[in-house]
Amino acid sequence: MKEYEYVCQECGQQIEVNGPMREAILENGCPVCSASAQSAHFSGQ
Repeated sequence: MKEYEYVCQECGQQIEVNGPMREAILENGCPVCSASAQSAHFSGQ
């Protein structure tokens, strides 16, 4: 699966995620602080 790096704009958390995790973060927000996430917060690898 393709991997992405997510960087939360609120708490600064950086995590590598796969496609399904990316979709979950976009839907539910940051897994650490629950801040809303946007596609721009992910970089593809």
